[in-house]
Amino acid sequence: MPIFDIDGDKLSAVEQKNFALEKDLQTLIEKNLETVFNCRFVASEFSTGAQHAGRIDSLALSEEDNPVIIEYKKVESSELINQSLFYLHWIQDHKGDFEIAVQGQLGKDTKVDWSDVRVICIAPNYKKYDLHAVQVMGANIELWKYRLFSNNSIYLEEVFHTSKSVVAPVVRATDNGYKNPVMVQAGKKAALTRATATYTFEERLDGKSEDICDLSGMIREFILGLDESIEEVPKKFYVAYKISQNIACMEVKGKNIKLFLKLKPSDIPSGTPNYRDVTSIGHYGTGDVEFTVVNEVEFEQVKQFITLAYNKVGG
Repeated sequence: MPIFDIDGDKLSAVEQKNFALEKDLQTLIEKNLETVFNCRFVASEFSTGAQHAGRIDSLALSEEDNPVIIEYKKVESSELINQSLFYLHWIQDHKGDFEIAVQGQLGKDTKVDWSDVRVICIAPNYKKYDLHAVQVMGANIELWKYRLFSNNSIYLEEVFHTSKSVVAPVVRATDNGYKNPVMVQAGKKAALTRATATYTFEERLDGKSEDICDLSGMIREFILGLDESIEEVPKKFYVAYKISQNIACMEVKGKNIKLFLKLKPSDIPSGTPNYRDVTSIGHYGTGDVEFTVVNEVEFEQVKQFITLAYNKVGG
Protein backbone atom coordinates (compact mmCIF):
# COMPACT_ATOMS: atom_id res chain seq x y z
CA MET A 1 0.00 0.00 0.00
CA PRO A 2 1.54 3.34 -0.98
CA ILE A 3 1.90 6.25 1.41
CA PHE A 4 0.41 9.60 0.38
CA ASP A 5 1.29 13.17 1.27
CA ILE A 6 -1.72 15.37 2.06
CA ASP A 7 -1.71 18.91 0.63
CA GLY A 8 -5.10 20.46 1.36
CA ASP A 9 -7.54 18.11 -0.35
CA LYS A 10 -4.91 16.63 -2.71
CA LEU A 11 -3.02 13.36 -2.26
CA SER A 12 0.32 12.58 -3.88
CA ALA A 13 2.13 9.26 -3.62
CA VAL A 14 5.43 9.33 -1.74
CA GLU A 15 8.23 7.69 -3.67
CA GLN A 16 10.06 4.77 -2.11
CA LYS A 17 13.84 4.72 -1.92
CA ASN A 18 16.50 2.67 -0.15
CA PHE A 19 19.53 3.28 2.02
CA ALA A 20 22.77 3.95 0.19
CA LEU A 21 24.58 1.60 2.56
CA GLU A 22 23.40 -1.23 4.78
CA LYS A 23 25.32 0.42 7.61
CA ASP A 24 22.99 3.45 7.33
CA LEU A 25 20.02 1.24 8.19
CA GLN A 26 21.92 -0.34 11.07
CA THR A 27 23.05 3.01 12.50
CA LEU A 28 19.52 4.43 12.32
CA ILE A 29 18.04 1.48 14.23
CA GLU A 30 20.86 1.39 16.78
CA LYS A 31 20.41 5.07 17.59
CA ASN A 32 16.67 4.56 18.01
CA LEU A 33 16.50 1.16 19.69
CA GLU A 34 14.47 2.46 22.61
CA THR A 35 11.95 4.18 20.35
CA VAL A 36 11.47 1.23 17.98
CA PHE A 37 11.96 -1.88 20.14
CA ASN A 38 12.36 -0.43 23.66
CA CYS A 39 15.79 -2.07 23.92
CA ARG A 40 19.06 -0.80 25.39
CA PHE A 41 22.04 -0.73 23.05
CA VAL A 42 24.90 -3.07 24.02
CA ALA A 43 27.28 -3.38 21.06
CA SER A 44 27.72 -2.94 17.32
CA GLU A 45 29.65 -5.33 15.04
CA PHE A 46 30.24 -7.67 17.98
CA SER A 47 32.95 -10.22 17.17
CA THR A 48 32.18 -13.91 17.74
CA GLY A 49 35.89 -14.76 17.91
CA ALA A 50 38.49 -16.25 15.63
CA GLN A 51 36.92 -19.72 15.55
CA HIS A 52 33.44 -18.58 14.48
CA ALA A 53 34.80 -15.59 12.53
CA GLY A 54 31.58 -13.62 12.53
CA ARG A 55 30.27 -10.23 13.61
CA ILE A 56 26.80 -9.70 15.05
CA ASP A 57 25.39 -6.48 13.60
CA SER A 58 23.72 -5.25 16.81
CA LEU A 59 23.44 -6.57 20.35
CA ALA A 60 20.90 -5.16 22.79
CA LEU A 61 19.05 -5.91 26.01
CA SER A 62 15.25 -5.97 25.95
CA GLU A 63 12.96 -4.16 28.37
CA GLU A 64 12.65 -7.51 30.16
CA ASP A 65 16.45 -7.98 30.32
CA ASN A 66 16.56 -10.65 27.59
CA PRO A 67 19.42 -10.74 25.04
CA VAL A 68 18.55 -9.29 21.62
CA ILE A 69 20.33 -9.99 18.33
CA ILE A 70 19.56 -7.75 15.33
CA GLU A 71 20.72 -8.41 11.77
CA TYR A 72 20.10 -6.20 8.74
CA LYS A 73 20.02 -6.43 4.93
CA LYS A 74 19.18 -3.64 2.49
CA VAL A 75 18.20 -6.23 -0.13
CA GLU A 76 16.17 -9.43 -0.02
CA SER A 77 18.52 -12.20 1.10
CA SER A 78 18.23 -15.72 2.54
CA GLU A 79 21.66 -15.21 4.10
CA LEU A 80 20.10 -12.89 6.68
CA ILE A 81 18.09 -15.67 8.34
CA ASN A 82 20.99 -18.16 8.22
CA GLN A 83 23.32 -15.65 9.84
CA SER A 84 20.80 -14.83 12.54
CA LEU A 85 20.28 -18.49 13.48
CA PHE A 86 24.05 -19.00 13.56
CA TYR A 87 24.43 -16.09 15.99
CA LEU A 88 21.50 -17.33 18.09
CA HIS A 89 23.26 -20.64 18.67
CA TRP A 90 26.56 -18.87 19.29
CA ILE A 91 25.22 -16.57 21.98
CA GLN A 92 23.54 -19.44 23.79
CA ASP A 93 26.96 -21.08 24.08
CA HIS A 94 28.76 -17.83 25.00
CA LYS A 95 26.56 -16.31 27.67
CA GLY A 96 29.57 -15.00 29.58
CA ASP A 97 30.80 -12.97 26.59
CA PHE A 98 27.40 -11.32 26.24
CA GLU A 99 27.10 -10.58 29.96
CA ILE A 100 30.55 -8.96 29.99
CA ALA A 101 29.50 -6.75 27.06
CA VAL A 102 26.25 -5.83 28.83
CA GLN A 103 27.94 -4.91 32.09
CA GLY A 104 30.62 -2.93 30.26
CA GLN A 105 27.99 -0.89 28.39
CA LEU A 106 25.11 -0.68 30.89
CA GLY A 107 26.82 -1.07 34.26
CA LYS A 108 28.10 -3.90 36.45
CA ASP A 109 24.78 -4.30 38.24
CA THR A 110 22.86 -5.05 35.02
CA LYS A 111 21.37 -8.54 35.02
CA VAL A 112 20.58 -10.72 32.01
CA ASP A 113 17.50 -12.97 31.85
CA TRP A 114 18.32 -16.00 29.69
CA SER A 115 14.77 -17.40 29.68
CA ASP A 116 14.39 -15.97 26.18
CA VAL A 117 16.67 -14.70 23.41
CA ARG A 118 15.09 -12.34 20.89
CA VAL A 119 16.38 -12.45 17.29
CA ILE A 120 15.26 -9.67 14.94
CA CYS A 121 15.86 -9.65 11.17
CA ILE A 122 15.24 -6.41 9.27
CA ALA A 123 15.10 -6.37 5.45
CA PRO A 124 12.98 -4.83 2.67
CA ASN A 125 11.43 -8.21 1.84
CA TYR A 126 11.63 -11.98 2.30
CA LYS A 127 11.29 -14.85 -0.15
CA LYS A 128 8.38 -17.24 0.31
CA TYR A 129 10.89 -20.07 0.77
CA ASP A 130 12.45 -18.23 3.70
CA LEU A 131 9.07 -17.65 5.33
CA HIS A 132 8.34 -21.36 5.03
CA ALA A 133 11.76 -22.31 6.36
CA VAL A 134 11.45 -20.27 9.56
CA GLN A 135 8.03 -21.82 10.19
CA VAL A 136 9.52 -25.30 10.42
CA MET A 137 12.74 -24.34 12.21
CA GLY A 138 11.03 -23.55 15.50
CA ALA A 139 13.63 -20.96 16.52
CA ASN A 140 12.53 -17.75 18.22
CA ILE A 141 13.09 -15.37 15.32
CA GLU A 142 11.23 -12.24 14.18
CA LEU A 143 11.15 -11.07 10.56
CA TRP A 144 10.62 -7.33 10.13
CA LYS A 145 10.12 -5.58 6.79
CA TYR A 146 11.02 -1.95 6.23
CA ARG A 147 10.14 0.69 3.65
CA LEU A 148 12.09 3.94 3.29
CA PHE A 149 10.38 6.91 1.66
CA SER A 150 11.61 10.07 -0.01
CA ASN A 151 9.94 12.26 2.64
CA ASN A 152 12.34 10.81 5.24
CA SER A 153 9.76 8.43 6.69
CA ILE A 154 10.45 4.78 7.44
CA TYR A 155 7.83 2.08 7.90
CA LEU A 156 8.54 -1.07 9.95
CA GLU A 157 6.23 -4.09 10.01
CA GLU A 158 6.65 -7.49 11.64
CA VAL A 159 5.78 -10.04 8.97
CA PHE A 160 6.57 -13.26 10.84
CA HIS A 161 7.27 -14.54 14.32
CA THR A 162 8.11 -18.24 14.69
CA SER A 163 7.25 -18.46 18.38
CA LYS A 164 3.59 -17.58 17.90
CA SER A 165 1.39 -20.47 18.97
CA VAL A 166 -2.15 -21.26 19.99
CA VAL A 167 -2.91 -21.49 23.71
CA ALA A 168 -5.94 -23.13 25.19
CA PRO A 169 -8.69 -20.59 25.88
CA VAL A 170 -9.80 -20.16 29.48
CA VAL A 171 -13.52 -20.97 29.34
CA ARG A 172 -15.45 -21.61 32.53
CA ALA A 173 -18.87 -23.22 32.51
CA THR A 174 -21.77 -21.90 34.56
CA ASP A 175 -23.65 -24.11 36.99
CA ASN A 176 -25.91 -25.36 34.22
CA GLY A 177 -22.96 -26.27 31.99
CA TYR A 178 -23.44 -23.33 29.63
CA LYS A 179 -20.15 -21.73 28.56
CA ASN A 180 -19.93 -17.97 28.67
CA PRO A 181 -19.82 -16.83 25.00
CA VAL A 182 -17.70 -13.80 25.98
CA MET A 183 -15.02 -16.12 27.34
CA VAL A 184 -15.24 -18.37 24.30
CA GLN A 185 -14.63 -15.35 22.09
CA ALA A 186 -11.74 -14.28 24.31
CA GLY A 187 -10.12 -17.63 23.74
CA LYS A 188 -10.51 -17.33 19.98
CA LYS A 189 -8.99 -13.86 19.93
CA ALA A 190 -6.03 -15.17 21.92
CA ALA A 191 -5.07 -17.54 19.11
CA LEU A 192 -2.10 -15.38 18.10
CA THR A 193 0.05 -15.59 21.19
CA ARG A 194 3.66 -15.92 22.11
CA ALA A 195 3.99 -18.43 24.92
CA THR A 196 7.48 -19.22 26.19
CA ALA A 197 8.59 -22.82 26.62
CA THR A 198 8.20 -22.45 30.38
CA TYR A 199 5.14 -20.31 31.13
CA THR A 200 1.53 -20.17 29.98
CA PHE A 201 -1.39 -17.81 30.51
CA GLU A 202 -3.26 -20.55 32.33
CA GLU A 203 -0.54 -20.82 34.97
CA ARG A 204 -1.15 -17.23 36.00
CA LEU A 205 -4.73 -18.22 36.90
CA ASP A 206 -3.89 -21.20 39.12
CA GLY A 207 -5.67 -20.93 42.46
CA LYS A 208 -7.51 -17.72 41.52
CA SER A 209 -11.24 -17.19 42.01
CA GLU A 210 -13.70 -17.52 39.16
CA ASP A 211 -14.37 -13.75 39.24
CA ILE A 212 -10.66 -12.94 38.87
CA CYS A 213 -10.25 -15.54 36.10
CA ASP A 214 -13.23 -14.09 34.21
CA LEU A 215 -11.90 -10.55 34.66
CA SER A 216 -8.45 -11.56 33.36
CA GLY A 217 -10.09 -13.13 30.32
CA MET A 218 -12.02 -9.93 29.68
CA ILE A 219 -8.81 -7.88 29.85
CA ARG A 220 -7.03 -10.35 27.61
CA GLU A 221 -9.83 -10.17 25.03
CA PHE A 222 -9.81 -6.38 24.96
CA ILE A 223 -6.04 -6.01 24.53
CA LEU A 224 -5.69 -8.70 21.86
CA GLY A 225 -8.69 -7.22 20.07
CA LEU A 226 -6.93 -3.88 19.56
CA ASP A 227 -4.70 -5.30 16.81
CA GLU A 228 -4.22 -8.81 15.42
CA SER A 229 -0.44 -8.31 15.55
CA ILE A 230 -0.41 -7.93 19.35
CA GLU A 231 1.35 -10.88 20.95
CA GLU A 232 0.68 -12.43 24.34
CA VAL A 233 3.91 -13.25 26.19
CA PRO A 234 3.43 -15.20 29.43
CA LYS A 235 6.20 -14.64 31.96
CA LYS A 236 6.88 -16.10 35.41
CA PHE A 237 4.91 -13.47 37.34
CA TYR A 238 2.86 -11.66 34.70
CA VAL A 239 1.63 -11.68 31.09
CA ALA A 240 2.97 -9.09 28.65
CA TYR A 241 1.16 -7.81 25.55
CA LYS A 242 3.40 -6.35 22.87
CA ILE A 243 4.01 -5.41 19.27
CA SER A 244 7.57 -4.13 18.84
CA GLN A 245 7.65 -3.48 22.60
CA ASN A 246 5.38 -4.05 25.57
CA ILE A 247 2.09 -2.17 25.61
CA ALA A 248 0.70 -3.58 28.83
CA CYS A 249 1.62 -6.16 31.46
CA MET A 250 -1.05 -7.97 33.48
CA GLU A 251 -0.27 -9.38 36.93
CA VAL A 252 -3.09 -11.57 38.22
CA LYS A 253 -3.30 -11.35 42.01
CA GLY A 254 -5.54 -13.18 44.46
CA LYS A 255 -8.08 -10.38 44.88
CA ASN A 256 -7.31 -7.99 42.02
CA ILE A 257 -5.46 -7.53 38.75
CA LYS A 258 -2.64 -5.06 38.31
CA LEU A 259 -2.06 -3.54 34.87
CA PHE A 260 1.24 -1.81 34.08
CA LEU A 261 1.01 0.39 30.98
CA LYS A 262 3.67 1.88 28.70
CA LEU A 263 2.69 5.46 29.55
CA LYS A 264 4.20 8.37 31.43
CA PRO A 265 2.58 9.46 34.69
CA SER A 266 1.98 12.84 33.01
CA ASP A 267 -0.40 11.01 30.61
CA ILE A 268 -2.77 10.24 33.49
CA PRO A 269 -5.13 13.06 34.61
CA SER A 270 -5.01 14.04 38.25
CA GLY A 271 -7.63 12.25 40.32
CA THR A 272 -7.85 9.18 38.07
CA PRO A 273 -9.11 6.32 40.28
CA ASN A 274 -7.21 3.09 40.95
CA TYR A 275 -3.97 4.54 39.55
CA ARG A 276 -0.51 5.16 40.94
CA ASP A 277 2.87 6.27 39.62
CA VAL A 278 5.34 3.36 39.97
CA THR A 279 8.31 5.02 38.27
CA SER A 280 10.43 4.62 41.41
CA ILE A 281 8.67 1.57 42.84
CA GLY A 282 9.92 -1.93 42.08
CA HIS A 283 7.37 -4.15 40.37
CA TYR A 284 6.98 -7.06 37.97
CA GLY A 285 6.31 -6.20 34.35
CA THR A 286 7.26 -3.03 32.51
CA GLY A 287 5.65 0.40 32.55
CA ASP A 288 5.59 3.34 34.95
CA VAL A 289 1.80 3.52 35.23
CA GLU A 290 -0.12 1.01 37.39
CA PHE A 291 -3.87 0.41 37.54
CA THR A 292 -5.49 -1.95 40.02
CA VAL A 293 -8.87 -3.37 38.98
CA VAL A 294 -11.21 -5.72 40.83
CA ASN A 295 -14.27 -5.79 38.58
CA GLU A 296 -15.63 -4.99 35.11
CA VAL A 297 -16.74 -1.48 36.07
CA GLU A 298 -13.22 -0.49 37.12
CA PHE A 299 -11.79 -2.08 33.99
CA GLU A 300 -14.09 0.01 31.80
CA GLN A 301 -12.37 3.12 33.20
CA VAL A 302 -8.93 1.73 32.30
CA LYS A 303 -9.70 0.80 28.67
CA GLN A 304 -9.01 4.33 27.41
CA PHE A 305 -5.51 4.26 28.91
CA ILE A 306 -4.70 0.84 27.40
CA THR A 307 -5.74 2.22 24.02
CA LEU A 308 -3.59 5.29 24.62
CA ALA A 309 -0.59 3.08 25.42
CA TYR A 310 -1.20 1.10 22.24
CA ASN A 311 -1.34 4.28 20.15
CA LYS A 312 1.81 5.71 21.75
CA VAL A 313 3.80 2.54 21.08
CA GLY A 314 2.85 2.99 17.44
CA GLY A 315 0.03 0.54 16.91
